Amino acid sequence: MEIRLGFRGPEGPTEQSISVTMRTPGDDFDLAVGFLFTEGVIADPGDVADIEHCGPPSPDKGIRNVVKVTLRDHVGFDPGHLLRHFFTSSSCGVCGKASLDAVRVQIPPGERGDFVIGAAPLQRLPATLRTAQTEFDRTGGLHASACFDTEGHIHRLREDVGRHNALDKLIGSYLGDGPAPLSGFGILLSGRASFELIQKVAMTRAAFVAAVGPPSSLAVEMAEELGITLVGFLKAQTFNVYVQPARIV
Repeated sequence: MEIRLGFRGPEGPTEQSISVTMRTPGDDFDLAVGFLFTEGVIADPGDVADIEHCGPPSPDKGIRNVVKVTLRDHVGFDPGHLLRHFFTSSSCGVCGKASLDAVRVQIPPGERGDFVIGAAPLQRLPATLRTAQTEFDRTGGLHASACFDTEGHIHRLREDVGRHNALDKLIGSYLGDGPAPLSGFGILLSGRASFELIQKVAMTRAAFVAAVGPPSSLAVEMAEELGITLVGFLKAQTFNVYVQPARIV
């Protein structure tokens, strides 16, 4: 899917393609606005004037694979200030030192949400997530991101072939629910926790990330720097806590 951005430039209204990603069709608008939010292009849904599919449908399935997001005139966007071009893949997402430096600048200041959970409800989450993954049952090949409360109940889940897409879809689905709507939840990842996923969670002010797979070293460093509890290798009997263990009781 291609994300095109419409905005007011120095010479008037213009548009530019800023991202191409392999995604599972569905929740395309949530994916687009979630991506723009986690990359710091927009601060809230009020920055978006319009969002629409555009371009011809694909000849095989009739799916439109271009989403155009038009920003309101008050939103400043200068593509020349971007330190990297927004090109992502389903397997890796962003990478490289330039991206890491840009991320540290983009994350807004603010307190993280209060979140404490017991070990027992935390260990039940992988089975709960697996049961809720209806598209995984159908295909056997999709990742998921979900938000859960302090009792270990999953409130919402999004699936996608890409880990970062699944999280952007989840975040985008909450953007209209008031300021920092995910700050009171924990975030559950079906695969490994990479640094760009910690970045995305950090933008929501959530304080807790649990991953079924392992974290990367950069993910651990970023979580420690930002005060986010990071759990990896989450299973029914065991899990690893890498930083901020006090939120687990």
